[in-house]
Amino acid sequence: MRPKKPKKQPQDRLFQIRLDIVCDPANSLVKLADRIDWDKLDEQFAVLYSAEGRPAIATRMMVGLTLLQSLYSLSEDDVVNRWSENPYWQYLCGETFFQHQSPIARSGLSKWRKRISSQGMETLLQQTLTVGLSVGAIKSSSLKRVSVDTTVQPKAITHPTDSKLLNRSREHLVDLAQKEGIKLRQSYQRKGPQAVLKAGRYAHAKQFKRMRKSIKTLKTYLGRVVRDIERKTDIISPELKDALTQAKRLLKQQRNDSHKLYSLHEPHVCCISKGKAHKKYEFGNKVSICVTNKENFIIGTQGLEGNPYDGHTLKGALDQVTKLTGTRPERCYVDRGYRGHGVTDTAVFLSGQRRHVTPTIKKELKRRSAIEAVIGHEKTEGRLGWNQLRGLLGDKINALMAAIGYNLRLILKAISFLVQILTKLLPNLTNIYCQIRNSQIIAA
Repeated sequence: MRPKKPKKQPQDRLFQIRLDIVCDPANSLVKLADRIDWDKLDEQFAVLYSAEGRPAIATRMMVGLTLLQSLYSLSEDDVVNRWSENPYWQYLCGETFFQHQSPIARSGLSKWRKRISSQGMETLLQQTLTVGLSVGAIKSSSLKRVSVDTTVQPKAITHPTDSKLLNRSREHLVDLAQKEGIKLRQSYQRKGPQAVLKAGRYAHAKQFKRMRKSIKTLKTYLGRVVRDIERKTDIISPELKDALTQAKRLLKQQRNDSHKLYSLHEPHVCCISKGKAHKKYEFGNKVSICVTNKENFIIGTQGLEGNPYDGHTLKGALDQVTKLTGTRPERCYVDRGYRGHGVTDTAVFLSGQRRHVTPTIKKELKRRSAIEAVIGHEKTEGRLGWNQLRGLLGDKINALMAAIGYNLRLILKAISFLVQILTKLLPNLTNIYCQIRNSQIIAA
């Protein structure tokens, strides 16, 4: 059932403190809460709930917790546990009185993210754009000049090696066989970990011939377990079938194959090389980011599946910007990896381009490299540097949450700057008013 709307003016309580009295009206989070269109968000997310059942938790509470999690790059446990300690967080989430208990269970946030999916996160990104325009963090004219780039979003997996993957696949098959009552001829519970240790030690000592021999032994163990399970059962459960498919895929894949399996619980992870000196290969997925050329405000981001060519992702990035902002960018600045993009309705300028470049375009083209700093802030201060959300949906949602957190930090910075200006101007305005008033009294 859809969430109930809170009362506009709730009645006071005798032994509870109102948050609008405790919180400073000049605080950035208070001003941010007053500028977000909560009623519009409630109407947009209401269609995701069924007509029957228990009323869901208020939309403002769930959206507020998601914004706080994105802003401060917190886990579900941290944002839920620390919510009861901060009155400003409670004010942002729509509470009237200070609460001493956690608002929801930790799993409520992950379930709500699955409910709204990536389209709902795009709605929140669009709301940050609206607030950014209202506070002056971004100008409407800047939406026509954008910069686009891609980066890698590393997945929260262990560094993949052949020995670890083969042994882990064997252990997983043995566990599933025990659950389904399949008695194996041999499980290699003792010999498997020993072979993994030997392979790691031989690799460290650069004795690669012995290392390959240990890996071949692990393949033998895994192949024997796979054939033993297939011989002793006719009806295979879906979970066991998937594990057998992954095991056969590991046994067949070679060093130079494409679309290799790097993780058992995240089979869609790809190995991506971006030419970095300190990190040659990264394991995750590619993310496309679009920012305004002037303010570096993120107006579009997409978590892409696998490792597509950068030029093939440009049209989708510009279409998303048009959908969220309602304005089609006139100029787009990209690096040389976007050659062969095929975009015709937007003027695309490559880094280092010389032809058809006016002084204004040349100046804006130099600003293209500023998107690298945006990516760096998203990875160090946001969630883009280590994706802990599961599956392809988690890849898309995590990229959007990193963009939302980055935009919120720019918005809070703009709000605090306006508050500082008003704080400095108010004493001066008061003195001017007193002088004018005194002069009128003397003249009278």
